[in-house]
Amino acid sequence: MKLKFALATTLLALGLTTAHAAPIVIKYSHVVADITPKGQAALKFKELAEKKLAGKVEVQVFPNSQLFGDGKEMEALLLGDVQIIAPSLAKFAKYTDQIQIFDLPFLFTDIAAVDRFQASKEGQALLNSMSKKGITGLGYLHNGMKQLSANKPLAMPADAKGLKFRIQPSDVLEAQFKAVGGNPQKLAFAEVYQALQTGVVDGTENPWSNIYSKKFHEVQSHIMESNHGVLDYMVITNTKWWDGLPADVRKGLSEAMTESIKFGNQVAATEDANFRAKVIADNKAKVLPMNKDQLSAWRTAMKPVWSKFEGNIGKDLIDAAIKSNQ
Repeated sequence: MKLKFALATTLLALGLTTAHAAPIVIKYSHVVADITPKGQAALKFKELAEKKLAGKVEVQVFPNSQLFGDGKEMEALLLGDVQIIAPSLAKFAKYTDQIQIFDLPFLFTDIAAVDRFQASKEGQALLNSMSKKGITGLGYLHNGMKQLSANKPLAMPADAKGLKFRIQPSDVLEAQFKAVGGNPQKLAFAEVYQALQTGVVDGTENPWSNIYSKKFHEVQSHIMESNHGVLDYMVITNTKWWDGLPADVRKGLSEAMTESIKFGNQVAATEDANFRAKVIADNKAKVLPMNKDQLSAWRTAMKPVWSKFEGNIGKDLIDAAIKSNQ
């Protein structure tokens, strides 16, 4: 009887422990505002994950570099200090040369072409290209095509000569601006507004959502509709942490992430036009379209960057990206 009572007590205690197990805390850190497509996708992931895995996970979202800036977030992920981040694709060059493909100027004609490439077998393979270095890709998030901005019109490539442009830490982006005589400066995203305001840099490149949400149009006099590149993100996690999750939790998180990315990309498609309209309505920076001759001149000036990095990226991958334009 005593043995049965002790066993029952032990089982009851184990049941209570299991029932009241603390949820897995998942820190999702990013560097932009909640109103951006990435910000909204992160909040949607929190909503979906906590609904699918009620009581099993708690998702904490940290926007606007509250937890880590874009210069520290990758290290934080690899150390296990955060579980999910969504860096721009320009941030992965030190882990794989292939993802540099997304930085090549004038490679994609529009965001639909980017979407087709990312959904292709070549694009999907890139998500797992860094797993041996501790990084697992969970999907791509759109932010939009990039626009050039400066405190003067950038009608032709010669107009960029001698100007200091803020860039992300990317050899391709560095080569891109050097190709037109610019002076690229690597700065953390959180420092860009002040750098533009104080003249530390003269210009930059960003999609409309970043331009408006970070008020870059208030410290730049001209924005050129160049659509010369894409600023997308890869949502990533720590491979060891991800692989170590219970199977049901990993499945639920994967489903939530897929749904949140789809939601975020729908927001990005809608908001790209809306943010552009808001920048124009504020009337603080002149938004200037580029005609065919101007775009051709810029494309011609920057296209040699393709051949410079073809050996690192791979001709087959570049060809697959070009095919997505058709």
